[in-house]
Parts: sequence; C-alpha cells; structure tokens
Amino acid sequence: MKTWIAFSSILRKDMATYYLKPPNVSWGIIFPIAWALAFFLRAGSPVDLRQVLPGVIAISVLFGTTSMLAVTVTFERKGRSFERLLLAPISLEVLMLAKTSGAIIFGVANAFVPVALAAALGDVAGIDWRRLVPCVILVAMSSTFLGLFVAVSVSEVFEAQTFSNFFRFPMIFLCGLFVPIERLPGWLRPVSYALPLTYGADILHGAVRGAATMPAWLDFAALSAFAVGLFAFSLRNVKRRWIL
Repeated sequence: MKTWIAFSSILRKDMATYYLKPPNVSWGIIFPIAWALAFFLRAGSPVDLRQVLPGVIAISVLFGTTSMLAVTVTFERKGRSFERLLLAPISLEVLMLAKTSGAIIFGVANAFVPVALAAALGDVAGIDWRRLVPCVILVAMSSTFLGLFVAVSVSEVFEAQTFSNFFRFPMIFLCGLFVPIERLPGWLRPVSYALPLTYGADILHGAVRGAATMPAWLDFAALSAFAVGLFAFSLRNVKRRWIL
C-alpha cells in the first residue's frame, strides 16, 4: 500500500506540474494535428488515410514521449529534486516507473489525436483495435524508456533534445513507416531491425491496413524486449551516476 501511495503521489505531482499545464496540453494536441495534416492533406489533396495513419501515430508518440521526458527529468536533475526523490523509501524501479508513467500516458493520448482527425476526415472502419491499442501502449513505453535513457545520460535540456534526435530521426526513415524496409539498401536493413519502432510500425501497418510483414507475436515480443531493455539500461545509468 505504501508503494502504491508513493507511486500515485509522484505520478499526480508530475501530471499537475508538467503534463496538464495548458501549454503542454495544447502542444500535445497541436503537434500531432500538425503532423497529421501535413500528411493527410499534402499537395492540397486528400490522400489515402490508411497509408499514412500508422506513421503519423508512431511519430506523434515518439516525439511526444521523448520530448516531454527529456524536459521533466533533466529539469528536475538541475533543480536537485531528482536526487531528493532517490532518497525516497521506495525501490528505484518503482520510482522510475512513476516518473515515466506520465510520459507514457501523454504519448498514448498523442497517438489518438491523429486517429480522431482521421475519423473526422474519412472512414477508419476496419481498424484492428485489439492490435492497435496494445501496440500504441508498447510504443509509448519503449519511446518513454528511450527518452529516460537519454535524460539520465546528459546534464542539460538542450543536450537531451539533441541526443534524442540522434535516435528519433533515423528511426523515422529506417523503421518502415513511410518507406518499406525491403526498399532500403541491403546494408541498412540490419540497422532497421535493431530499432524498436520497426516492430511498432509493423504492428500499426497490420492493424490499420492489414499490411504487416512479420508475425504479430514477433513484433510484440521484440517491442516488449526493447522496452524492458531500455528501462534496465536507464536504471543502470541511474545507479552508476547517483547511487553507487
């Protein structure tokens, strides 16, 4: 019970302090809408929503989670409040899960902004929600833990944003969101399969368009493994820099 109280208290504090502030709420709405409109209405004419919706969902989640976490964790580290949290009588795993849950929720909410816009502009019937919803959650988790790994590895917010872009932009172009992996040069394909978003994109393509190229169980297993691995690496960095 004490662990749950501590977890919920940290989560509520972060939601009130960061994620539910009007500028962040508006950014969380406007950013995915801008991405969606850029693709849905490109060249002044509507496109096939099912072709671009998986990519817009993934990008909205990726940028929403990593951008917010880079600010919150790095800002608290500069203000020394992060170090004070490490003294709390709860396990480090619970503490870091509490610190990242707000970003996961924020990312999941971002994902469904373009879905709502697509529903308003066209027909989204036929989407496999049983695959799409857990995929969005797993993509949000893996992206959040990637943002956590970056945030605990640098000292300044601008460093976190720059380091995040080192991972984000290659993933956008190499994970099969807009260009099929089969069309990439042979030497780049192994890099694509080493990126977590590749498996999330495949699930999204399958859920929205029925165009997955890998078995669903493999995509979900790989995405889960990336989430667990990134979280473990982040914990290792925290222990090495502040605890040990």
